[in-house]
Amino acid sequence: MASHIVGYPRMGPKRELKFALESFWDKKSSAEDLQKVAAGLRSSIWKQMADAGIKYIPSNTFSYYDQVLDTTAMLGAVPPRYGWNGGEIGFDTYFSMARGNASVPAMEMTKWFDTNYHFIVPELGPDVRFSYASHKAVDEYKEAKALGVNTVPVLVGPVSYLLLSKPAKGVEKTFSLLSLLPKILPIYKEVISELKAAGASWIQFDEPTLVLDLDAHQLQAFTAAYADLESTLSGLNVLIETYFADLTSGAYKTLIELKGVTAYGLDLVRGTKTIDLIKTNFPKGKFLFAGVVDGRNIWANDLASSLGTLQALEAIVGKDNLVVSTSCSLLHTAVDLVNETKLDDEIKSWLAFSAQKVVEVNALAKALAGQKDEAFFASNATAQASRKSSPRVTNEAVQKAAAALKGSDHRRATNVSARLDAQQKKLNLPILPTTTIGSFPQTLELRRVRREFKANKISEDNYVKAIKEEIKKVVDLQEELDIDVLVHGEPEFKLCRETIWLSTLVSSCLVLLSPLMGGCNLMDLAASSHQSSMVMLAAPNQ
Repeated sequence: MASHIVGYPRMGPKRELKFALESFWDKKSSAEDLQKVAAGLRSSIWKQMADAGIKYIPSNTFSYYDQVLDTTAMLGAVPPRYGWNGGEIGFDTYFSMARGNASVPAMEMTKWFDTNYHFIVPELGPDVRFSYASHKAVDEYKEAKALGVNTVPVLVGPVSYLLLSKPAKGVEKTFSLLSLLPKILPIYKEVISELKAAGASWIQFDEPTLVLDLDAHQLQAFTAAYADLESTLSGLNVLIETYFADLTSGAYKTLIELKGVTAYGLDLVRGTKTIDLIKTNFPKGKFLFAGVVDGRNIWANDLASSLGTLQALEAIVGKDNLVVSTSCSLLHTAVDLVNETKLDDEIKSWLAFSAQKVVEVNALAKALAGQKDEAFFASNATAQASRKSSPRVTNEAVQKAAAALKGSDHRRATNVSARLDAQQKKLNLPILPTTTIGSFPQTLELRRVRREFKANKISEDNYVKAIKEEIKKVVDLQEELDIDVLVHGEPEFKLCRETIWLSTLVSSCLVLLSPLMGGCNLMDLAASSHQSSMVMLAAPNQ
């Protein structure tokens, strides 16, 4: 029975990439230094998965910034303001798109679906001249192969790339981004051909937009794209990977009918209803990469439950066609539990970070193949039972209260319009209120205090006092600027990681803000902000 990992964290178990990037950006180290750190991380990740027994190991999931920006580089879709004149895209152009430079701003950043990760949004239009401008996918496949690891190169799928893009400045908002499909597919064909020539036998296309509510025209784009790629993909095993939610019946039908596709990767953690679609209709002879190990949390998998799910699927798709996988990339969880030296054994037994999830995937694959590690499964079952019964996480009073909730308890007694009227009477906001987004800059003084607290040079009380003073400064500044809806600036953002309770700081924030807000319900205020148009003044990047 085979195993697969959708993707893996690239930051490093001790945030090696973060520090290398910051050093490079600060001009304290060279491009070669950064590349050396990156190569070391990639090598250790591939070796770790190979040693764990994973059969389908991904490559090209490493990124210096994000995978969509990497695809923009691959396609040569660089906005003209960055002055790129062709050739292989280097760090200067790449990081200018991501972070801006002294003369031009960065491209827009937005959330990667409903995760806490972000990506750089491609800016496209009818005049973009696409070209094969980054050979990263092929280079990293060859790099892994030279280390003795045969990987599955991963590309953001062509349709998802376009659906995640936006019309460039000056391009009509009604411009059909999918009309660019015939222009980008030739680049994909070049990449695929080079991967085949390099010896790849599998290729993975991430098409996560398949889980969105797509119309018939958008679904047809998937059909057209893979029909066009079919001849180029001939000789390769092709995996289409989706994640983060259920597929609609229409999207599922589109997926399983795609030309030239060998396997389908499905999120069976958040996409529980997708299992019903599989039971109803799964193409004979195709592979199912079953994402049963959650890639988005830090809890240990319930191995017995997952094994039961896999055995049921095995009866549908066939023993040789079922591959155990993660629900999505492990990018969204921590790297390795071994580094958590201050946790007690009980809590540690409940957890599984990326390194541990790799082991879980392989343990499930071996169990399906009749090589179940009884001791490992027994230890997991004990940990699952411990977590369910422990007073650390189980409160009988809360459970009873939750069980007694009725549907009406999830709705306010008054409707939104009544609450908005009350808030407006209290706050008297203008038609276009002003506010800020996100945190204020981490000042040099704030960084100094944080360093001193971490080094035990100042007390916890003095640290909290400094944070409160910073909050007051931020509030005073906003009052001086006549901002309508105030924020506290999030100076405690990293404080939480230093074990100071967020509640202390939130309380401080609310004490400072409540006289200014008339004691209103801040949750209602958020709803009010959502209902009305706002002029948003973005705080500078930290």
